Amino acid sequence: MKAVWIIAKRELQAFFDSLTAYILLILFLGLSGFFTWIAVGDIFLVKQASLRVFFQIAYWSLFLFIPAITMRMIAEERKSGTIELLLTKSVTHREVVMGKFLGGLVLIGIALAFTLPYVITISRIGNLDGGATFCGYLALLLMSASYLGIGLLASSITDNQIVAFLLALSIGILFHWVFGIIAATNTGWTSTIFNALDMNYHFSSMSRGVLDFKDVVYFLSLAFAGIFLSEIFLDKHNLTS
Repeated sequence: MKAVWIIAKRELQAFFDSLTAYILLILFLGLSGFFTWIAVGDIFLVKQASLRVFFQIAYWSLFLFIPAITMRMIAEERKSGTIELLLTKSVTHREVVMGKFLGGLVLIGIALAFTLPYVITISRIGNLDGGATFCGYLALLLMSASYLGIGLLASSITDNQIVAFLLALSIGILFHWVFGIIAATNTGWTSTIFNALDMNYHFSSMSRGVLDFKDVVYFLSLAFAGIFLSEIFLDKHNLTS
């Protein structure tokens, strides 16, 4: 566990050293703040104490931002050869992947923490549903974990950052959009299966304040699948290099 945390801190430092973290925070807070308070969900205009607009904007923003975060995590180290150096220091493939995953998740957690003033402000001007707010933030964190797993998988397959970004985005589009369309245009067991795979179905349920075990399992399963496959591809690359 110590090695995982050391790698996570290394990733966080790399994010802030390369300005990636600052760009993410500025864009995320700018977009979420603009649409929550001005463009769509003007709280003072609609006179409704709700963070639903923020959760929807964050849902789409993080979907785009996370592939940009993960694209360099393994691909860049494979291209530069530093991944081999890292693996010679009594660190396992699993610890490398888990450390990078944890580093990305902490960065997303920091971004979400900066939006807590939204919660404080809205709770002071109206009766904010605390349960729905908690579930909404939990849904964003779990969704981010899922896309971090997918992004790490894409980054472990190739040593090209752009290819890793596009691959992660393409896989994400299936869960974020395509599966939902297929579910909506079909009936019976086909609709049921693709509805269960649809990211928006599970996210919407949680963001409304419904904490269902199957939604949590869905997000965690995607995250663990991404981590597990990333470890396999990283190990395969190390054996063939």
